[in-house]
Amino acid sequence: MLAFKLLLTPILLGLVSLAGRRWGPTVSGWLIGLPLTAGPVVLFLALDQGTVFASRAAQGTLLGLISVTGFCLAYSWLSLRLGWLYCVLVSWGVFFALTAVLERISLPLLLAFAGVVSCLVVILKLLPDYQDQGAVTKSPQWETLLRMLVGTAFVVGLTSVAGHLGPQLSGLLTTFPVFASILATFTHHFQGAASARRLLRGVVAGFFTFAIFFLIIAGLVERWGIVATFGGAILVALLMHGGSLFLLRRYNLY
Repeated sequence: MLAFKLLLTPILLGLVSLAGRRWGPTVSGWLIGLPLTAGPVVLFLALDQGTVFASRAAQGTLLGLISVTGFCLAYSWLSLRLGWLYCVLVSWGVFFALTAVLERISLPLLLAFAGVVSCLVVILKLLPDYQDQGAVTKSPQWETLLRMLVGTAFVVGLTSVAGHLGPQLSGLLTTFPVFASILATFTHHFQGAASARRLLRGVVAGFFTFAIFFLIIAGLVERWGIVATFGGAILVALLMHGGSLFLLRRYNLY
């Protein structure tokens, strides 16, 4: 598991960062919406703890999208006035406050899914505009490597304690916005607040795929088993994510 985290995190951060350089911060954020780390974590939980534990953790992860979209909303609005450090610290506070509330809530799976999707729709409407681009500084080449190193240390430290907290809280903490935090702060610092807001809009738009993925895992892994459920969830997620990119471009959010 440690080797997995040490290898996967920098690779994914590097690829997402390169995509952002090539196609812009919205696409970079959209890629974060895929369950690139939470999906493998729940898979390892299924292999180590069994499908019942994994199903509960997946439902907790699904519900945790409310916390991470709260992070995105808070950071986006704060970036209109504040620098990246204040934005990320306050937004983490929003994430943990929402997580503390959600830990005490138990909902049927379909109701939790409906609530999460409704939250995503509302947050997309509430996100501030990002058209006031202003001056943009080209980020240096070493910045991508620094993102990879910081992100890897962050993931290893966080996940080393999350596994001891039970399935619901583990699932909720799995959504901690590691990638979104790293990418938003670096984008904010080097390319400006408007670019960071574009990135976070892409993150929220991509989370519809995330929600579908964990709905399938939570609902079917106990009946279908690990291989069939994760295979089906991956296929549906890829199809959904292509559709979400189409909508981003259709409504000029690209």
